[in-house]
Amino acid sequence: MANWERNKRILLELVKLPENRLCADCGTPDPDWASYELGLFVCLNCSGVHRNLSSRVKSIKLDYWEDELVELMKSSGNARARALYEKALPPYYYRPQQTDCAVLREQWIRAKYERFEFTGETKYPPPSYTTGFYEGILWKKGKENTQFLKRKFVLSEREFTLAYYNKENESKGPKALISIKHLNVTFQPEKIGHPHGMQITYLDRDHTRSLYVYHESPEEIVTWYNALRAARYAYLKTAYPTGTDADLIPNITPNYLKEGYMEKTGPSQKEPFKKRWFILDSQNRKLLYFKGCLDAEELGVIFLGTESNSYSVRDCVPKHTRGNKWKYGLVVETPERQFIFMCEHESEQREWLDSLRQVMSRPMTPQDYTSKHGNANLRIIYRSVCRCAFFCFVCLCS
Repeated sequence: MANWERNKRILLELVKLPENRLCADCGTPDPDWASYELGLFVCLNCSGVHRNLSSRVKSIKLDYWEDELVELMKSSGNARARALYEKALPPYYYRPQQTDCAVLREQWIRAKYERFEFTGETKYPPPSYTTGFYEGILWKKGKENTQFLKRKFVLSEREFTLAYYNKENESKGPKALISIKHLNVTFQPEKIGHPHGMQITYLDRDHTRSLYVYHESPEEIVTWYNALRAARYAYLKTAYPTGTDADLIPNITPNYLKEGYMEKTGPSQKEPFKKRWFILDSQNRKLLYFKGCLDAEELGVIFLGTESNSYSVRDCVPKHTRGNKWKYGLVVETPERQFIFMCEHESEQREWLDSLRQVMSRPMTPQDYTSKHGNANLRIIYRSVCRCAFFCFVCLCS
């Protein structure tokens, strides 16, 4: 008969080994569940996905473990499982983290252990994200309304383009032809209001535009995500041939550092405050703002340089303000002007301060200087459109 306490101690020692200290699937520290069928240690959330795949899982601390199962775990572990199930994992395929949405986690686990996509065995047909060309239907939000309509999307890795068509007018050519060069894609289920919601962001004539899409099939939407990542990876390898995977992979589809509503005022700081949706794109050192969280185009963008170049952020209690409902302020200083924002809660103020400081403390790269120059062009455009007399990166009269 198995010794329950002894077996529990053995498992707790096994999970302290370097190769087992993180969940085999999402990297959560100190996993306290195990799939004894696959011989790996996982966190609670990933254990639920494994259970749905009919993989046999147990709690390390709460369940009874037979001697033979403990011996099996001693002879396996996360490193051995990774060597088998991730043997041929493409460098661009996204490995979910513990904070990622459920659809990414589930499809990653299914791809590994149910569909065996990364074992190195030849598959026919091959996984769609590996072919360099992909097309299909996605539900896309309309630019001027909240209605989602079916649209055909075509991705070409050879041309480094993503096109989409109005379903009823495909013969007239694509509605938009998007360059992979400046494309980013992130999962946004809460913002979009669908568990498979995804945001595609790109540059169009110096404006940042966003498409909001979803697909009813979790496998299909994650396939689109990794197909776009494959195309982005191919572009980066072409644009930066000496770049290593360690350099390129973080730049394929970076998540935004911070998003949320703040109130903002205009250049003279006497205009009424208006509620705006802000996105902190740390990769490109940009703070973008939109009228609403699902807007197709940004109202303005602020370049964030380094503290050594006179960029800074601090909390504040602004004076002579009108219309602000929120009380927790912060000031962003640039060499050209000062920006005042208000947060609803003190915790949000602290998060914005920490995130902005994180960007400003990072040294600038040659690409960052190019991005800053692009914003100078933006400044001219906005000044022309809004006839704003203030010299600034963007017009804040919106």
